[in-house]
Amino acid sequence: MTRIISGFAGSLTLKVPSAGTRPTSDRVREALFSALEARDAIAGARVLDLYAGSGALALEAISRGAASAVLVEKSYSAVQVCKANAALVSGRAGRGERPSIRIIGKPATSYLSSALDQFDLVFIDPPYEVVGLELDHVLEGLVPRLATDAVIALERSSRTPVPAWPAGLALDKMSRYGETAIYWLEPESDRWREVP
Repeated sequence: MTRIISGFAGSLTLKVPSAGTRPTSDRVREALFSALEARDAIAGARVLDLYAGSGALALEAISRGAASAVLVEKSYSAVQVCKANAALVSGRAGRGERPSIRIIGKPATSYLSSALDQFDLVFIDPPYEVVGLELDHVLEGLVPRLATDAVIALERSSRTPVPAWPAGLALDKMSRYGETAIYWLEPESDRWREVP
């Protein structure tokens, strides 16, 4: 069972796709959002959730005060689940406080190649078998979409090799929760320096 942990939609049970996704455990989500709240990275944030699955990560952020969320998922059945969950969460918002939630049904790389939005908080939780070039392209495509002080949380199996970080992204730290590793990334400061 996947649920919203805290915020205006706290304890709301979410639907999950029947196959093809790997929901983040409640324990890992609690640790992830505790770290994000310590960084003051949620309130008012523009959120991007790549490989959204059920949408639980972005919708948790919305419940805790994020301003907007874009959920990107290529599986048709998962997109339908995201839409249903977004409607459930929106239904819990206060009157006149409907959050902005968009669901995009396309691969992460395809979305990033044409996106114009800027994001403050990004969740990347691909299936563990997504490695190598696809993950490289996603990380590279993400760089131009980041606000200057963006926070990126990349979830991987703790058994998979550490990904290669493209120019424009730097590893802040890595947290391990049993079989799960969270890589905390941020825009490289050099990316924002004026070229003389």
